[in-house]
Amino acid sequence: DDLVSALVAVRDSDDDVLSDVELVTTCVLLMNAGYETTVNLVANGLLALLRNPDQLDRLRAEPGLAARAVDELMRYDAPIHIATRVAAEPVELAGHTFAPGEGVLLLLASANRDPAAYADPDRLDLARFGAPAPAPVVPRQLGFGMGLHFCLGAPLARLEMEVLLRALVTRVDKLELASEQLVYKSNVNFRGLESLPVRFR
Repeated sequence: DDLVSALVAVRDSDDDVLSDVELVTTCVLLMNAGYETTVNLVANGLLALLRNPDQLDRLRAEPGLAARAVDELMRYDAPIHIATRVAAEPVELAGHTFAPGEGVLLLLASANRDPAAYADPDRLDLARFGAPAPAPVVPRQLGFGMGLHFCLGAPLARLEMEVLLRALVTRVDKLELASEQLVYKSNVNFRGLESLPVRFR
């Protein structure tokens, strides 16, 4: 009754809907989208809180802020900083026209720190956003994408991070970095730490 078994059943059906290559590619996508991004959101978010202790203290004082904090942590240091798109029709962006079929590289991390869109964009502010907007409403940050490309797993990622943040501030009295020697994974698309050593009580 799991998703991968359902995909295998579609591949094995008489309708010939999914090829072996498409099945494997979809599984790789689900692994990256459902695991790697969440792991990196957790590590990047915790690191942001550890480096901004005033915001961690604020979350401890207001655990109800956890749901709103997810959007700000996604904006501040999202697990995906780059996305690619292909123009479906002629489109003009920043004075450049893209013809149908031309590729566009989107720097999401840059857009999420755009001072024209966010006041004091380099400051972490867990109360920056109101209540999370349900899909397909345009998000208040670009970490989950938008429109047709809005992340399918966004509701689950939000829930996982919110539960983690609430547990963190209600069950952990003291949390601090165990080392400042942090190493990021060498991946141009995913932004995440190899590990995040912490001490806690």
